[in-house]
Amino acid sequence: MPTLAPPVLDERHALREFLAYHQSAFVAVAYGLTDEQARVTPTVSTLSVGGLIKHVTGVQRGWMARVAAAPGEVPSDDRPFEERAEEFRDEYVMRHDQTLAQLIDALRAQNAASLRLVDTADLDAAVPVPRDAPWFPADVTAWSVRWVFQHLIAELARHAGHADIIRETIDGATMYELVAAAEGMEPQPWLTPWRPNE
Repeated sequence: MPTLAPPVLDERHALREFLAYHQSAFVAVAYGLTDEQARVTPTVSTLSVGGLIKHVTGVQRGWMARVAAAPGEVPSDDRPFEERAEEFRDEYVMRHDQTLAQLIDALRAQNAASLRLVDTADLDAAVPVPRDAPWFPADVTAWSVRWVFQHLIAELARHAGHADIIRETIDGATMYELVAAAEGMEPQPWLTPWRPNE
């Protein structure tokens, strides 16, 4: 889990490396948390670290299904609206029957699948704009696969920031301390790897 994205060679490499960088933030922010801590909602928001991990896993899954289908459409979801809405709400919540290890495993699997598509997808292919949610623009018919990956990077970056704030509220841990601990770095005068409170 890097502290910075590496230098890049071209557009596809940049998309891949910045996506991988933001994906890794969710593993780092969860480092050392218990299941109970991953479920806690310590801010005025209802978000938790575990809920955010579930959400970014689902967000990637949904967008990558659209990339894989491009220039075609994903199959329509004919389930009743309330069933789909409940699934959407559940995506933000780490339930008591879920463990942080399970959520991280699912995230890692989805991260790998997303990166495979960055490596292989036609960046110019058209991705039809969905018409099943009010936040999608009515005046745009399609985005490029390139746009989808840029959007996904932006969304993961936004939610990584949410996760940072929640984690720091839980136990004061910050990203560089967590990465240093996860990577087994030696303490430095300017950085002490995170350790659990005794």
